[in-house]
Amino acid sequence: MVVAMSLSGTIGLFVLMSGQSAQTVVFFRCLIGGLSLLGWLSWQGGWRRLASREIGWLILGAIALISNWLCLFSAYRSSSISIATVIYHVQPFFLIILAGIAQKEVPSWSKLSLLALAFLGVAMISGINFGDGGRMMLGGALLALVAAFLYAVATLTTKKLVGVPPAQIAGLQLILGVPVLALLADFSSLGLVWQSWTSLLLLGLVHTGLMYNLLYSAFQRLPAGMIASLSFVYPVVAILADVTFFHTTINSMQMLGILLIAVAVVANQRGWNLPRWHTLLQLWSSK
Repeated sequence: MVVAMSLSGTIGLFVLMSGQSAQTVVFFRCLIGGLSLLGWLSWQGGWRRLASREIGWLILGAIALISNWLCLFSAYRSSSISIATVIYHVQPFFLIILAGIAQKEVPSWSKLSLLALAFLGVAMISGINFGDGGRMMLGGALLALVAAFLYAVATLTTKKLVGVPPAQIAGLQLILGVPVLALLADFSSLGLVWQSWTSLLLLGLVHTGLMYNLLYSAFQRLPAGMIASLSFVYPVVAILADVTFFHTTINSMQMLGILLIAVAVVANQRGWNLPRWHTLLQLWSSK
């Protein structure tokens, strides 16, 4: 799990190092990653026949997953790897919203409070400056939010595919995206640039094929609480990579926003119940 999360944290680094558009990067990640996942699945002999209803959920998940990558990779360039990655981690709250809509239930007061706290953190990270740099930062933050929402959709569709091997789900979803992305990708700037090809190969083979297998293996062996805790290796590594390789600076307001998002996500994962405002007032008045 630690290795998988560390690899996730370096995805943004290789996306930017490739020097290619988000569409081109996602095309090669789908092509190389999809083939490696399906090749591994065939070697394991783990294929399962899909029902027509399952194919529909698979296609919807593919649209959400690939669109999520396009938004996230674009966010890396508009804001930064650090900012986009941290904002991307509000995805559990979109799951809460979508699950509430599906079940026609209003989330608890505590969940809504944590959601508000997380979005306050997003607002602080984005900044209030509407100059050219501020617009880019805001645009990147919005793209990261859309990516988080789309990933929540992909997660919910995957839950509908009970009993289907995860490698088969991910592999088929990636391959489905190849013909569409081939029309959007720009191959003219690739040439024989070794840095571009090395980055794309690593994103496909290591950050998709290997990483997904490590994740699935970890999910089968670890309790949910430990998985949730270790997932924070991802944004920590992303921030370190961003600061080390791109010399990104994070101001005090953005750092406070990052902390608010981290607190909200941890509290949500741990199931902490925040006290209501009238309870806080009673405690204050009792003093």
